Amino acid sequence: MRFLFFCLLIVITVARCNSGSQKHYIPKNSRTTDSSVVHNTSNKENNSEAEPVKSPAWNYADSLDVQYINPGRTQGDELVDYAETLIGIPYLYGSIDPEKGFDCSGFITNVFNHFNIAVPRSSVGFTSVEREISLKEAKRGDIILFTGTDSTKRVVGHMGIITSNADGAEFIHSTSGKAYGVTKTPLNSYYQGRFVKVIRIFN
Repeated sequence: MRFLFFCLLIVITVARCNSGSQKHYIPKNSRTTDSSVVHNTSNKENNSEAEPVKSPAWNYADSLDVQYINPGRTQGDELVDYAETLIGIPYLYGSIDPEKGFDCSGFITNVFNHFNIAVPRSSVGFTSVEREISLKEAKRGDIILFTGTDSTKRVVGHMGIITSNADGAEFIHSTSGKAYGVTKTPLNSYYQGRFVKVIRIFN
């Protein structure tokens, strides 16, 4: 009896040991993960994705169908005051970079973008922009449109901003002519022959 009792005791003890070891058994092919490491890695990935994306240097609408330009709270006088600080910057075809130069529409783009106002990039893109006014009504900040150098082709190819209309219209623009850069020019007979229309952007 003592022998049987002793054998039974051994069996019970072994069973308990096996049961306890199973609770702590980790398969050899299992992989432990430090949750803090995962969190930190996630943060790095998120930080990488969250890095601010630089907005384009120039925000403009590039469409021939633009009909309305939203000036926000900017006033025409403010626009002209800034435009006049650019006088003397040389002419450079296709450029909107004041460090290099402007073409006529690049100059307009720079001036309006300075006030976060989106405008068409090309002069012809202003063709459908509202609202057209008479030359007599023109005032500081209005856009004046001209044909290209060939005035027989009545398509917009040049533009400027009205700076004064007290003793005849005067406008600021970037020209490839004699001044070869940003300058103010009176509406002389040459430009009168190329004149297309005036657009009122600011109230």
